[in-house]
Amino acid sequence: MYKVLFDAVDSYEAEILAAERHIWENPEVGFREWKTHAFMKKEFEKFGYTVHEAGDIPGFYADIDTGKEGPKIGIFAEMDALIIPDHPECDKETGAVHACAHHCQCAAMIGLAKALKADGALDDLVGSVRLFVVPAEEGIELSYRLELINKGILHFIGGKQEFMYRGFLDDVDVAMMVHGGSHRFSIEVGGNGFISKKHTFIGKASHGAAPSGGLNALYAATNALSAANAVRERFSGDNKFRFHPIITKGGEAVNVIPAEVVVESFVRGGNMEQIVKANKAINRAFAGSAAAMGCRLIINDQIGAAPRIEDNNLRAAFVDVAKMFYTDEEIHAYRPWNAGCTDMGDISTVMPSIIAYVGCSMIPCHTKDFVVEDAYNACVVSAKLQAGFVYRLLSDNAYLAKKAISEAETPFKSIKEYLTEMDKIVFCGDCVFYNEDGSITIKTE
Repeated sequence: MYKVLFDAVDSYEAEILAAERHIWENPEVGFREWKTHAFMKKEFEKFGYTVHEAGDIPGFYADIDTGKEGPKIGIFAEMDALIIPDHPECDKETGAVHACAHHCQCAAMIGLAKALKADGALDDLVGSVRLFVVPAEEGIELSYRLELINKGILHFIGGKQEFMYRGFLDDVDVAMMVHGGSHRFSIEVGGNGFISKKHTFIGKASHGAAPSGGLNALYAATNALSAANAVRERFSGDNKFRFHPIITKGGEAVNVIPAEVVVESFVRGGNMEQIVKANKAINRAFAGSAAAMGCRLIINDQIGAAPRIEDNNLRAAFVDVAKMFYTDEEIHAYRPWNAGCTDMGDISTVMPSIIAYVGCSMIPCHTKDFVVEDAYNACVVSAKLQAGFVYRLLSDNAYLAKKAISEAETPFKSIKEYLTEMDKIVFCGDCVFYNEDGSITIKTE
């Protein structure tokens, strides 16, 4: 039955590779991927799928059912690009470019969707498959996403989290996706999670020639960065910890004391307890710096992604399929922990999940030089791997899928529990209060 699936992918090879080029040439960033959404929807409907659209944001899912009771496998393809204005092939108006190869995921998903519709493809399988085309994996354009939250369009800043919130994963039992990478085939031990942060310092403007009349919000921000750097030492024992801020607004004019300064940052770590602890310490450092200058500080903390857990039962099943395409030397089943983050981590907190990586380029992603060097492996072979993984999990009365489900050790028992705990992390509002008696109250959570 593998042959039926693989032959179906091969029959659509030209279209898969054409899709890779089309999406590469039309990059869009998170929650703006409407052209890609329309393109992918058209492909799915061409194969006879019923597409369930998110509606007010890009993205959709489509189901295919064997007609026999069993687990539901969720498979994901990400649509969003990055903003790298100096990339030679970026969109000249937006600076967007697919420098993380998400467009290859979409092209591979087209091949997988085609394969699952082939005659006889589901004959030996039980259960069902839900194919997700998702927006906004990259944690960029925070201000835009916060606007969408304020408008009531979003609850989370990440696409997969938002799909979880909207109930699109409520009946999914196992999750999987394939991402482009530098090795022929690899699976990591796991990956970091993060809190996405926006600090807005509010001071008082004054003429630059008369600074005593103002409250310098830029000084408050730079003091805060120094204080946060000092706090870092408390977390240096764990090499998974990361804190990397940028100033996105530093003032209006050189001869005006800055009245509003914005700092955006991530706090990354290997487990949520560590991330929350570090985040509280950094918020205290920022609030203390604001108070030292007499400024207001508005904090907006959003859950960016939970740390990623790779399920070992799924790992073994995926490696078995990979051996059909790669030599033992080309398969890296336990690559080191990834300090980067993905909202696939959030899904891994509630169900057995796995991300496999297939070689697409030796050029580092997220850089101005990134291009796809092996589209066939990143798209066509990826589609075959995913089809083979579905067959491996849902054949033999879904023995392997059921084993993974029964043995999974996830931090949360349900999506509802996950949502409740993540909402506790979110904080938005003023955190420095100047009392009439001259005292100062700081609230950072």
